[in-house]
Amino acid sequence: MSDNPTIDQVAAEEVESSKLETNLKSRATWMRLLFMALFGLFISFAGMIGTVIVVLGFFWVLFTGEVNRELQRIGQAIASYMYEIVRYLTFNTEDKPFPFGGAWPSGETKEDA
Repeated sequence: MSDNPTIDQVAAEEVESSKLETNLKSRATWMRLLFMALFGLFISFAGMIGTVIVVLGFFWVLFTGEVNRELQRIGQAIASYMYEIVRYLTFNTEDKPFPFGGAWPSGETKEDA
């Protein structure tokens, strides 16, 4: 075996290098990073709001004995929004969630359907 790379190996390395250079210079890739950072902040904020909704919902049930449908609807909307963000962040969709793409999730629960 020779230590010298073959012509095919050199060509393959040049193609890979060219792909990397193209990706590094791609405006779309860097914009995606910006949106991913923003949605990372949004999902953290949504998680905090979701936690408040969970606590309020628990105390509502504790004091009234029944589920607050409005809190349930808001909780469902936040959960759906967080799901949309995770799908975007994990490259399962190119569709940007609210406010840069789709509408705010409806918050429709199984009982509403």
